[in-house]
Amino acid sequence: MSRTLPVNKNDYIDVEFTDLTHDGMGVAKYEGYPIFVSNGLPSEKAKVKVIKTGKSYGVGRLIELYERSPYRVDIPCDEKHKYGGCQLEHLNYEGQLKYKENQVRQVLSRIGKLEDVVIHPILGMEEPLYYRNKAQVPVGEKDGKLIAGFFKPRSHEIVDTDESVIQLPEVNEAIQVVKEICRQLGIPAYNEVAHKGVLRHIMARYGKQTGELMVVLITRTEDIPNKNRLVKEIVARLPKVKSIVHNVNAKRTNVILGEKTKVLWGNDVIYDYIGDVKFAISALSFYQVNPVQTKVLYEKALEYADLSGEENVIDAYCGIGTISLFLAQKARKVFGVEVVKEAIEDARKNAALNGMTNVEFAVGEAEVVIPKWYKEGNTADVLVVDPPRKGCDASLLQTIIDMKPKKVVYVSCNPATLARDLRILEDGGYKTIEVQPVDMFPMTTHVECVSQIVLK
Repeated sequence: MSRTLPVNKNDYIDVEFTDLTHDGMGVAKYEGYPIFVSNGLPSEKAKVKVIKTGKSYGVGRLIELYERSPYRVDIPCDEKHKYGGCQLEHLNYEGQLKYKENQVRQVLSRIGKLEDVVIHPILGMEEPLYYRNKAQVPVGEKDGKLIAGFFKPRSHEIVDTDESVIQLPEVNEAIQVVKEICRQLGIPAYNEVAHKGVLRHIMARYGKQTGELMVVLITRTEDIPNKNRLVKEIVARLPKVKSIVHNVNAKRTNVILGEKTKVLWGNDVIYDYIGDVKFAISALSFYQVNPVQTKVLYEKALEYADLSGEENVIDAYCGIGTISLFLAQKARKVFGVEVVKEAIEDARKNAALNGMTNVEFAVGEAEVVIPKWYKEGNTADVLVVDPPRKGCDASLLQTIIDMKPKKVVYVSCNPATLARDLRILEDGGYKTIEVQPVDMFPMTTHVECVSQIVLK
């Protein structure tokens, strides 16, 4: 017999929020039935409109607050310009850090069954706004005018945005200047429904330590109308620009970048530093977007690796070599593996850029290459993993268990898959010593962790 729900769609109900979900929605229960509401905070009482009901939970919209949380702050972004991405901007920074640290503690206990691991207080930022060194914003048209900004939550409706509070000022400026120039020159915006028009996205990348700026124009077409004048205006109005790149994506897709890239002006890369290590960053490079906290994260990984200069280190999911080169400063030899061919090419260039000869990089899936190395007799004293959100592949975890490196350093962007993988390593003969949460993305629900794991 099906359960009768205590609420119906479009009902108005009074609730008290008791928790936050993993994606930052307020959690309330109405006669035992969970209701998830954006912008709600624990301890708050509110009137909510039910906008969706399901068998196990409903979704509501906040209508009126009766009692505010002491952690609530006025939203930095103009409410009428509200867009997705800053899920926690209504929660003050102290509250955000508590939420993220609690999230890590909960999943390590609930999923990982890890009760005796030292979980350190989260490392936050002194200034949690204006930190991102990269933006890629969709371009569209509204009332005959080119607009560029961010999508509204759970939609493809573009909000024309003048500023984002999480992007570096130089990135904000670059996006606005390019948008204004494109408007003035009458460059047609892309229409994703009709798959017509020209300009799909504007990307800006900035080297915080070097002051170098890259502008990337992503179009549907091979040509850009008024291209020469566009380039000339960008150079004139953005003195820090060192590279203007054109990327062509002619496909009907939500993927931002296409396969064809050419330099319109300046260099094909800009440069930046993390600590003492220099990196070349292309339009396609994966490079951490928060340079301040990246240094914090990598220094903690290096600390947990505890290298003396005699160790062989394997860096799985090495990307463009960021962690590998950090480790190479103190290791005897570092072997990096990454599935993206272009990232490995960047990694090799970055090693040469820094004069590091004690690193080698291989293209392939970590879960394929590292077991192959192990079969060939190549082992590691320390193994570092920095996987995508889905966590480590089961075969890689089994290879770690078989290979028995003395130490594993796990850099994670998803506490849930981290907890799952730590449990597997614990059952395979390892002991998780400590976990350090790091806030890489203030105003969002995301949290990174570095874990130190040793062979029992």
